[in-house]
Amino acid sequence: MAGKTKLIYQCTQCGYECPKWTGKCPGCGEWNTLLEVIKEPIATSRNGSAKAGGNVSRPMAINEISTTDEHRYHTGLSELDRVLGGGIVKGSLVLISGDPGIGKSTILLQICEYLGKNLQILYVSGEESARQIKLRASRLGVQSPNLKILTETDVQYVIEQIRSESPNLVMIDSIQTMNHTELTSSPGSVTQVRECTNTMMRCAKALDIPIIVVGHVNKDGAIAGPKVLEHIVDAVLLFEGDRQMTYRILRAVKNRYGSTNEIGVFDMGDKGLQQVENPSLAMLSGRPKDASGTCVTSVMEGSRPLLAEIQGLATTSGFGTPRRMATGFDYNRLALILAVLEKRAGYYFSNLDTYINVVGGLRLDEPAVDLAVAMALVSSLKDTPVREDTVVFGEIGLAGELRSISHSDLRISEAGRLGFTRCILPYHGLKNLAGKTFDGIEVIGAKNIRQAFEAATCG
Repeated sequence: MAGKTKLIYQCTQCGYECPKWTGKCPGCGEWNTLLEVIKEPIATSRNGSAKAGGNVSRPMAINEISTTDEHRYHTGLSELDRVLGGGIVKGSLVLISGDPGIGKSTILLQICEYLGKNLQILYVSGEESARQIKLRASRLGVQSPNLKILTETDVQYVIEQIRSESPNLVMIDSIQTMNHTELTSSPGSVTQVRECTNTMMRCAKALDIPIIVVGHVNKDGAIAGPKVLEHIVDAVLLFEGDRQMTYRILRAVKNRYGSTNEIGVFDMGDKGLQQVENPSLAMLSGRPKDASGTCVTSVMEGSRPLLAEIQGLATTSGFGTPRRMATGFDYNRLALILAVLEKRAGYYFSNLDTYINVVGGLRLDEPAVDLAVAMALVSSLKDTPVREDTVVFGEIGLAGELRSISHSDLRISEAGRLGFTRCILPYHGLKNLAGKTFDGIEVIGAKNIRQAFEAATCG
């Protein structure tokens, strides 16, 4: 027979187990590494073999395993379905994370109206009262009779309600407010969040019910501590964007059922999150004309090409050490580009403050953005605007050369669709475009930064 569960303290470094908490681990000698864990006994049969719930698994040949019964629930938001890999998979555990107030609860309540047409949904909230959720649902236009609200923080009671109600979809908002009564630590701690998520995971797999969990990102950028949830859940979706701006980027950090390269773009308004069907056009709206220090580039987000505006500013420094700042772009990559511009191209920024900004709150980490960043900085330095009809992309090497990049044809096609007539890319990347024609757009190859700047500023 199975015994009772008990609390132990386990070291996060070496795994040593203690019956009580101590400041220093007796096993490895590390300090403050003992955390509470629930140790459940293993149910054994009379012959001593371990069983989990009375079911004994057996090895299966891979061709005996069927995937025809895989079913996905479409959310009604194509941008969210794209990030999820086609929809919500039955029995999956999905974590939606992001800064507080960025739109996690809003998007969950919005999809309830579409999913509630055919599914029974249980929305568990530990942060808001039922009246508060009703007011927000009325503002968002959510009136589905199949949506049930439960305001509870006891995870064991929530599991009981899931078993009794048998919903088709469960939403937990948020996992930081849930608590396990057998643990003495406070809600929101690493131990509580980990154990509550494990409980939800076992429930999702046993009942074949998809569960969506909301997790707030702390000020260090970690998800409920040192990434303790990423290995438990099936998918991790991260909301990015500045709370002071309207655009929100939904990115898949982990996805067992789809690609992790896709993004979804949303616009936060009075009626909630609205899909941005053409993010390139939205990101380029309001672009100044005949202004120096701005350049348009094309980046790949998964299978989707996206045009983004890069703004650069170079101005005289008032101090002995010039200031460097990058928003939406890697700071170390900016320092590398500045060094190449001085050493290989002859553009000197040693006594100038330099600033880089990616418009729209995007975060670009693709090497293809290098050339556009360099063009924006040189344009500001020379006070010479880059032509408005020109798109620039390419990787910069330490020797000052331009390296070819992938998916050049998709980038050029996206630029032509939005009305751009000239595209500057690395010269060695032209061979990848052999035999391909682009109506209404001129493709120019450049071997170095100077050639690219000359082609971008003159006809």
